[in-house]
This record gives sequence, C-alpha cells and structure tokens, in this order.
Amino acid sequence: MRKIEAVIQPFKLEEVKEALKAIGIDGMTVTEVRGHGRQKGHKEVYRGQEYQVDLLPKVKIEIVVASSRSEEVITALSAAAKTGKIGDGKIFVYEVAEAIRIRNDERGETAL
Repeated sequence: MRKIEAVIQPFKLEEVKEALKAIGIDGMTVTEVRGHGRQKGHKEVYRGQEYQVDLLPKVKIEIVVASSRSEEVITALSAAAKTGKIGDGKIFVYEVAEAIRIRNDERGETAL
C-alpha cells in the first residue's frame, strides 16, 4: 500500500476531487495548510504599508491506495492540479506498512 500526499493550490481542490472520483477513489483526507516553496511568498500592500506574505494558503490531500493503483492516482491528481505556473504544489509518496479498519479490525488493502 502507498500513501499519496499532495499539496496543491486551494482553487484546484474540486477539480482534483472530481478527477479522483472519476477513477474510483472516494476516500481522502483534506487539510487546509499554509507554506511556501521556491516562490517564497509575495508582497502585498495594506493601508499603504507593504509587507511580505511568506506563508501561502494551500490544501493537503492524503490518500492511501493499493500499490498497484498508485501511478494511476498520481497521474490523475497531477493532471487535475497542474496550472503550469509556479506554486502548483508537490506530491509525496510513502510506503504504508499496515492499514486497520477500526470498526471491524480488517487489515491490509481490505481496510482501505
């Protein structure tokens, strides 16, 4: 099993959810986060005063899937989240040792 974690632009969330739903992925965790990568934020003016906004709003999506489906999920997620501009985000992939459904103690891929 693999955990796919993606940090994307907030306005792309609905598009990503639809793309994942289209390939049969329903379960995911979505968190509103703040951060920056190479773009280092931007400058804004408030009441005539310029200030640096260095932590930009992003959305983190976490999905655990069977290893055999990970490339399909990454491809769909990446295509839906891409704008081609700086700040599109990142995808991280981790190996998952075990998954357990609390309700009935199912383990492994059946717990997904």
